Parts: sequence; structure tokens; C-alpha cells
Amino acid sequence: MREPTTAEKASLTAGAAMWRTAAVPEADIPSFTMSDGPMGIASGKVDERDIAALSPCAMSLGASWDVDLARRIGALVGGEAVERGVDAVLAPNINLARSPLAGRAFEYFSEDPFLAGVLGAAWIGGLQSTGTGSVAKHLVCNDSETERDRVDVRVDERTLREVYLLPFEMAAQAGCAGMLAAYNKVNGNWCSEQHHVLTTIVKEEWGYPGLIMSDWFGTHSTLGTINAGLDLEMPGPARFMGAHVGEAVEAGQVSAERLDDAARRVAEMARRVTGSKSVPYTAEQAQDLLVEASAAGFVLLKNEGDLLPLAPGAVSRLAVIGPNAAAPCFQGGTFAKISVSPDLATPAQAIATLYEGGTQVVFEPGVDPQPRLPSMPARPAIDIGDGCTAGMTLEYFASTDCSGEPLTRETRNTNSIVWFVGVHEQGPFDQGGSVRASGYFTPVTDGEHAFYLGATGEARLFVDGDPVLTTSEIDAKDVMGKLKSGDASTASVDLSAGREVHVVIEFHYRPARVQGLWYGVRGPGGREELLARAEAAARDADAVFLFVGETSDSSVESKDRADTLLVSDQLELIERVLAANPRTAVVANVGHAFDTSWDEKAAALISAWYPGEGFAQAIAEVLAGEREPGGRMPVSIAKSEADYSGLNLIPDADGVLEYAEGTRFGYRAIACSGGKARHAFGSGAGYARFAWSEVRVEGDSVSLTLRNLSDRSGSDVVQVYRDDPEPTLVAFAKCEVAPGTDQRVVLPLRRRQFVTWQGDGWSPLGGRFDVRVARSAEDPGTVLSVDWEALG
Repeated sequence: MREPTTAEKASLTAGAAMWRTAAVPEADIPSFTMSDGPMGIASGKVDERDIAALSPCAMSLGASWDVDLARRIGALVGGEAVERGVDAVLAPNINLARSPLAGRAFEYFSEDPFLAGVLGAAWIGGLQSTGTGSVAKHLVCNDSETERDRVDVRVDERTLREVYLLPFEMAAQAGCAGMLAAYNKVNGNWCSEQHHVLTTIVKEEWGYPGLIMSDWFGTHSTLGTINAGLDLEMPGPARFMGAHVGEAVEAGQVSAERLDDAARRVAEMARRVTGSKSVPYTAEQAQDLLVEASAAGFVLLKNEGDLLPLAPGAVSRLAVIGPNAAAPCFQGGTFAKISVSPDLATPAQAIATLYEGGTQVVFEPGVDPQPRLPSMPARPAIDIGDGCTAGMTLEYFASTDCSGEPLTRETRNTNSIVWFVGVHEQGPFDQGGSVRASGYFTPVTDGEHAFYLGATGEARLFVDGDPVLTTSEIDAKDVMGKLKSGDASTASVDLSAGREVHVVIEFHYRPARVQGLWYGVRGPGGREELLARAEAAARDADAVFLFVGETSDSSVESKDRADTLLVSDQLELIERVLAANPRTAVVANVGHAFDTSWDEKAAALISAWYPGEGFAQAIAEVLAGEREPGGRMPVSIAKSEADYSGLNLIPDADGVLEYAEGTRFGYRAIACSGGKARHAFGSGAGYARFAWSEVRVEGDSVSLTLRNLSDRSGSDVVQVYRDDPEPTLVAFAKCEVAPGTDQRVVLPLRRRQFVTWQGDGWSPLGGRFDVRVARSAEDPGTVLSVDWEALG
């Protein structure tokens, strides 16, 4: 094996393709392949046919407060990567839920950096136990999506180090193979050019030996990027790095040592993640784990009169109501979206199966389950011999007007399609061309049908040859923004039930790195009729399970939310159902903190987050009492939006977003203001009940005895906070205890959690100080005195 040349070293600093790095075989440096995450292995082609296991979102894992579970889920995702030939996964996402409006809050473990860091590190350990590399993201302060490609986050040094960098510090300690630099700026510099963060803190102070790469298309210069400490530009081919770095070295603008460091880090990661691999779970074990993990994140926030659990046969008639019972939101809408089996059960189906025989179960959606972009139920216009009987026929043309012979054809049973240059070869997406989508749609009712159309270029939709919709041409620089927004135009056509119509969409595009097309059709349906049927079903039932929440396009990449409310139709549904039957358990299928001011009228409330593909079985078994709802709140739900200190995510005219609240957001802000949350950070309960006793300090640890007072197994979460200079989680443990038994719990206290950044260095609290052992951030708990010298 020889030493790579300067040109070869430079080539390693840029990707070779969309998801693959460069190789130097003569120097024993292989390329490695990456995939997006973190909820599973996302198809690099964003193709619904590339089915993979879908785990609970990070917020759901955060709600579990279960370190071992996070590790096992990481291992499951790692095994999926091995089976698909993926060497490294862009995950976990260890940014923080600073605001409940953040579009990707569901991808974050918590509003608390310690909880996020501990669980993120465990997930990393699990993933990397399979031989797959973890690339922790997004370094740093990419905690919102509004104008993320230009926003300049202004944050003080104490807050940066104690809060936003802490999860990355813990990821580094866990040995993550790489880190992904974010799109945004921090204190005036692009994250890919943040020398203070990338080099001074991460590489020098932490001694991090791994690779730091850019987010996709997240670089802006050659010298600023390589000299700041970024090692790898993605994707390839190179825009600013690669050969440009070699030229800069020759010109004396970049030191040979900096190039050597970058190339070495890329080479070491390549060798590391292309080594031996393992798959830890069988398919059956993986499915069992996904159901377990889903239930572990469910947070029981209210249970008046012990409505839950409701065993099969306990009531004669049960109404299952709500859009998310039949169209659950398994995940959010990012480019890391996982393609799941179309045969996944819904909560309504799982509940009906579990309660069959003992209880009559009726279902009503109450409101439209697809409020933003409905599906396009169609059969292909052309039989291309692929055996597909559902979906649209797609034809790809080199021409810009769908003329001539198509280059290729395929059937796509989806209504949202994305093509990346270098990944999809069906059309000349980087040169300009066209796509025709065609199929036959059969209405089931008479009346006005709304057709939807969106695209990254000029598109036209025809029904039986008549033009119905047209989208406008888009400049290449605006393509990604249009794609991420997912906005669609609509127009109505009067159709007759049972009479098939021919739907054709012609899409013409200019050259760009990515293209997208999305469409749908919504039949006539009276909003009031849906609500009235749900209200009647609730009134006639002995109990109600009401499923509300979001769709997968409610939480999207590059777009934050306007408020914390559920959509207005669902709020009306909640009001009418709760008025019709107070014996209602609400299941909120929402991936972030949200307004629950309506919950006072509900008998029970479960926050289910985005729970992955195990949702249906897990929620049916939890409602029936066959499993415990094992979660505690990983975020605070405030009484009003004004109580969220970091709520606003819109940068000013100069692109600046001030983190003016400093370290005090989430539960810290609420406590320091003297207020109370509607549902506090760390709060929640299972069906089992526990007593705590003998709470004391033992050397460098806090210990206590947990006693399960119930006749069923259950878990409790012990939390330790320091309250100076503001409430801060410093230790926690989730403990499973058998019925009627005791368990001694020991929680180590580490000095790292009892220091603050002052001036230009870390300052210990020192001497003696208090810690609070509690069930939530607002629980008075038991206050103990701790000696700094005794800490580990």
C-alpha cells in the first residue's frame, strides 16, 4: 500500500456521487456509501418501492427515556443498513426542540440537551455495533427550518457550549464515525466554515478523531470551508472541494497538513465502515422490537376515573373515531422518509381485531384524513408487463414536450415523486426533458372532484383530454424551495360515479439537480356529514377512542409551523365528540409539543408522537391493557404559546435569528418565569403505581428504592435536577419493576453536569450544592445536598 498523492488526497475531500465517496484503491482507501436517516434506511432514490423498517421518531424515543431501547433501535437501523449495502447513516439528529413550531422537531430527541445526548449516544452505539457508521447531525443550531439555507443563528458562548453542543460532545464521546455540518450560519459564519466550532472546539478541545462532512450542497467556498476544518463535501461531484483543494495547496492558500488531516479522516472512516458487518435481529425480532418501542414512547398524560386500560368486553359498544385511526402519521415529511409496506395495519383495524367478539367496534373518520394532498387512486394507463395493477404509468422523454419515443417507462403507485440527478437515470434531469404520468381514475360518488397538481417545473393536468390545471415554470435556483414546500394548485371537475376517466399529467422541466412532481384527487364529501356521523357514533357508544393528529406533510423539511394548534376541523371534531361522550380517550398522533387546551374535557389523553410502523399493534394493546404506556414527556407543553421563550423562528431582515433566551427555553424558561406547564417536562404515568423511599446520596450517586404497588409490571422514570443557575436535568434512569416488588436504583452524578461556561472556560459549581430527585421538572421531589469533591 502506497501513500496517496496530493491530487488523490484532494479527491477524497469531495464525494464521488450523490451518496458515495471517492476511492483510492492503490492506497487501500475504499469508497463508502451513505443513506439518510434517522427513522430507518431511507431510499437514496426516494422511491416508495424500496421498503425498509420504520422505527419510532427520535421524539418518541426521547419520550421513552430508555437508554437500552435507544441502543437496540440504533442496532435495528444498523442491521437494515447492512442488509441494504449502506456503510454509514446520516443519523441521529441531535439538534434540540427549542421551539414547538420547528418543522423537524419530531426528529429531535428532546428540548433538553442531556436527555438528547444520552439517548443519541446510545443510538449511535447500537448502530455502530453492526459495523455501520453513524454521522451525527446537524452541527450546530439547526433547530428550525425557516430559511435554514441562509439564517444566521446568534447565540452566546455559554448557551452554545452548555446546550446546543452538549449532545454533539456526547456523540463524540460515543465514538460516532462522523458529524454533519448544518446549512445555517452561527454567529456570522456558515456551519461548514465555522472554524471555532469545527476545529477549535470539536477537533482540538474534544479531540474528536472522526470525519466532519457537509450537509448536501451545504458548502459555499473552497478556502473558507477546508481551512475551517470541514473534511468532506457532499454530494459529488465536487463543487468547491476535491481538485480545488489540491490547487489551493499548490498555491499556498491551504496547508499540506490541513489536506493531510482531511484525507486521513476520510480514509479512516472509509476503512472503518466498510469492514465487518452484522445483522442483530431476525425479521420477527425486529417487528417485536418496533411494537415495544412504539408503546414505550406513549405518554399517558391524563386518565380520569381509570378509563384506561379498557379491556375487551368491558363495554358493549366502542367508537373508534378520528382521521388518524385510519390514516395514521407514522413519520414526518423529510427527504429521509422511509418507504413502508402498503399492508401495514391501521389503529382502527388493530383495535377491531383485538376487541372482536367481546365488544362491538364502530369507526368514523370525523374529518378528511388527507387535508393537504389527497392520493391518486388509479390504475396504470399502459400495461408495461411489470404486474402492477395500481398506480400511474410514467414515461420519460428527452424532449421537453413529451414528444417522440419515451426513453423508459415505469409504474409508480405514489402521488409524490422526486428525482435526483445521478441517482435516477430515467430522464435527462440535469439537461432538461419531460415526463408523462397517466392512469385511469374511477369516481365512487357523483359530483365535483378537486384535482391537485404541483411540480418543480411547468406541468399540465388533463382529464379525458380536457386541460384542468397548469403549474408555472420555475428558475433552477428555486427548484429545491418549491420541492420542499409541497404546495399544489387545485381545480374542480364534475364526475359521475363509476365512470372511469383518463388522467394525464405532462411535466416539462429545466436542468436542475433535483426534480419533483406531485398530484392527487379529492372526491365530494360533506364536511358536516363527516362530523355529524362521528358525533352520533360517540353519543351511541359506551366509550370512545378518538385519534387526532397530523399527516406526514404536517412536519416537513425546510418549513416550520405557524402555530401549535391542530387543524381547525380536528379541533371541532374534538369539541363535538367530547361533548357527546365524556368517556373519551384521546390519542394524539403528533410529533412535537402542541396545544392541548381542550384536554380538560377528555377522560384520558395519550401522546403517541410519530411511533413508527409498530403503531397499530402497540396502541391497541396499550388501550386494552396488554402493554403499559411507558413514556414521559421529552418536551414541555406550555399553557399558552407565550410561555415558549424561543417560539419565533422567523429571522429578521438581515437573516439573523437571535437565541435571546440563552439557556432558558423549554422547561427552564417556564420555571424561571415562575409559571407552570400544562404538561411538564418529564411528566406522565403508566398504569402501574410506584412508591419511592430511602432517597439519599451515596458518594458520587443518588439512590432510592422503587416499589411497584400494582398487580402488573410497569416502569418508572427517576429524574435528578440541579436548580442553580436554572433547572437542569443531570441524571435519569428508567426502571422496570415486577408487581409487588422493590428495586434499588442508583444514578451516578458526573462533574461534567455541574459546571458552567464563564468567560473563556468551564467553572465548577464547587463546594456543596443541592440536587432534586423528582418525577418531572416541576415535581418538588426530594432535595439532597451533594459534595463536589465526591463527584465522579
